[in-house]
Amino acid sequence: MDEELNDRARRVIDGNSYLTLGTTGPDHRPRVSPVYFTHVGYREFYWVSLPSAHHSVNVAERPDVAIVIFDSTAAIGQGRAVYVDARAGQVPDDELPRRCAEAFARVAPGVKAFTPDDFTGDADLRLYLARATSHELHVPGRDPDYGTGIDARRRVEP
Repeated sequence: MDEELNDRARRVIDGNSYLTLGTTGPDHRPRVSPVYFTHVGYREFYWVSLPSAHHSVNVAERPDVAIVIFDSTAAIGQGRAVYVDARAGQVPDDELPRRCAEAFARVAPGVKAFTPDDFTGDADLRLYLARATSHELHVPGRDPDYGTGIDARRRVEP
């Protein structure tokens, strides 16, 4: 595994606040949702959502998800993205103290650092976690080091 590609993947993940979460609906149609996220070790991705949201219902029924993290402001031909396959689910109440401490250890200015009480009882929101099973980095075809003339995905381990 090329460490430079792993570094690139880490920079993409660290440089973005939103991921696009791909789930599958009951009719087997894909559904994508942008969600603010935090991560731990590039393998555990957290977000907060309503359990009644389409993507939350889909995750509860079909936990295999796809994630893409990318900078939508990149110039054409210069974009990089990280694609993640993962298994997702709502964090169980008994794991909330540990998971909240992980998920909200580093949050952007103005972002609430949630506590377990924000996700239990009558609270509207819940904490979700996707555990990565694989990562791929988008490499532009014009990349001076890894480009082949055609955009490609390369397996990475950030």
